[in-house]
Amino acid sequence: MQLKGKTAVITGSGRGIGKAIALKLAQMGANIVLNDIPASDTVDSTAEEFRREGYNVIVTKGDVRNENDVEAMFKAAMDAFGRVDILVNNAGITRDMLMIRMSEKDWDDVLDINLKGAFLCTRAAAKIMIRQKSGKIINISSVAGVMGNPGQANYSASKAGLIGLTKTTAKELASRGITCNAVAPGIIKSNMTDVLPEKVKENYLKSIPLGRFGTPEDVADVVGFLASDASNYVTGQVIHIDGGLVM
Repeated sequence: MQLKGKTAVITGSGRGIGKAIALKLAQMGANIVLNDIPASDTVDSTAEEFRREGYNVIVTKGDVRNENDVEAMFKAAMDAFGRVDILVNNAGITRDMLMIRMSEKDWDDVLDINLKGAFLCTRAAAKIMIRQKSGKIINISSVAGVMGNPGQANYSASKAGLIGLTKTTAKELASRGITCNAVAPGIIKSNMTDVLPEKVKENYLKSIPLGRFGTPEDVADVVGFLASDASNYVTGQVIHIDGGLVM
């Protein structure tokens, strides 16, 4: 499971799960293309951390909803490293609200970033990977896209859409030597879960057979497998990383 000489583009990688994935792939030897929105300072500090560790990394800032920004991101990757072997569609947002109170803007923003952004990035990456006759595309979905979640009609729909996009991409690109898979994280430890009241945490934990929240590293480890040659015969799959929450 080594990625020496390969290049990985990870969207939304300034912090959290995206950063953990970027670090995992860097540790496996990949050149790293970090991406986040123009207003992000965390992606710059993440890049500095990586450089101090001796990893090859560049930063691209842009909105995955914007076709020109996406094309610029992949041009920067090609200019810097000459190839793109791995795409991780991680960029995503939430705008939670009960459906009857959800605004059209909150629906559109979540679908545009979480799903349209993944489509634009996949399309751009596929053009490069087809020429190379190889590539790995990994979409970060969610258990919310499998089982739904109250107050997350927009998020659940976007993550379910990612699963459909994954399967279609896998079928369209398999003959070109390109695989596409998704991972569906469950409840992952984050700043958001850290501030939850203890009673709420206890109730969540009761629904997880393994009895703990996941970590960004739990997600990154599975993505590392899917990005490596160890997964060459795996495509069109959705791997749950949820401690048994959804069975």
